[in-house]
Amino acid sequence: MRQRALSALIFVPPLLIVLAFGEPWFGVLIAVFVVIAAWEAARLLRGAGYETVPWLVVAGALAVAADVAAPAWLAGYGDLLIAAVVVAAGIAAFAETDTRVGFAAWMATAFGAIYVGLLGALVRLGLAGPAVAASAPAGQLGGERGWILLVILLVWSYDTGAYLVGIALGKRKFLAHISPSKSYWGLFGGLVACTAVAAAGFWAFGQPIVLGLAMGPLIGLAAQAGDLAESMLKRAAGEKDSGALIPGHGGILDRVDSFIFAAPVAALFVAALVR
Repeated sequence: MRQRALSALIFVPPLLIVLAFGEPWFGVLIAVFVVIAAWEAARLLRGAGYETVPWLVVAGALAVAADVAAPAWLAGYGDLLIAAVVVAAGIAAFAETDTRVGFAAWMATAFGAIYVGLLGALVRLGLAGPAVAASAPAGQLGGERGWILLVILLVWSYDTGAYLVGIALGKRKFLAHISPSKSYWGLFGGLVACTAVAAAGFWAFGQPIVLGLAMGPLIGLAAQAGDLAESMLKRAAGEKDSGALIPGHGGILDRVDSFIFAAPVAALFVAALVR
C-alpha cells in the first residue's frame, strides 16, 4: 500500500495535466494505458497458466474500451463489437491442438480484453456526468473534467488513507491470501478519506452532499476490489508487478487496476443518480 500511495505522486500529475487539455487528448491517454495494460494482463494470464493471444487481448481491450467510453459514437454497433472480440478469441484458439488448452485460451483472451477494456469508463464518466453550474465553487472545471477529476482524487485518497491508517493501526489483516499488506484498519481509513473527499467534491460541484456520502464508500470499495483483483492475478502468475515500465513502481496495470473497477461504478452512479 505504501508503494501505491507513493506511486500516485508519479502517476496522478501527468494524468491531471492531460485532463486539463480535455478531449481528445484524455481519451488518447486512456487508449495508451489500455494498450499497455492489456499487454501486461496477457503476460500475467500466460504466467498463471492460461494461454492467450496477446495482440488480440490488446485489440479487444481497445474495442471494449471504445464501447464503454462512448457507445453513442458507435451508433448501436458497440454490442456487436464486443461480440466480435469473443468470436475472434474463439477462432484464434482453434490453432491449439489440445482442445483443453484452446478452450482456456479462448476464455483468457476474451477475459483479458473485457477486463482491461473497462478502463474506458473513465472517459464515459466525463460524458455521462451532468454539467457543473458556473456558480458552484468548482464551476470553472466544467462537468466533463470535474467528474473525472473527482474519481481520480477519490481513488488517490482511498490509497493514501488506507496506507496512513493501516501503517499506524493495522494489525488484523483481511484477505491475506491475496495481498498480505491489507488490514481492516487500512480499509476503514481509506473509506473515511474517500468519503470525505467525495462529500467535498459534491459540495464543490453544487450537488447534494448526501450523494457524496453515498458515492464515497462505493468508490472506495470498488477501488479496493480492483486492487485485489489484480493482486490475485499477479499471485496466480507468481509475479510481484505487472511489468517494469515504471522503475520501482511496476507496470501500467499496477497503476490503473483500481480505476478498472472504480470508474464503471462511478459512471453508473453519476449517470443514474446525479442531476
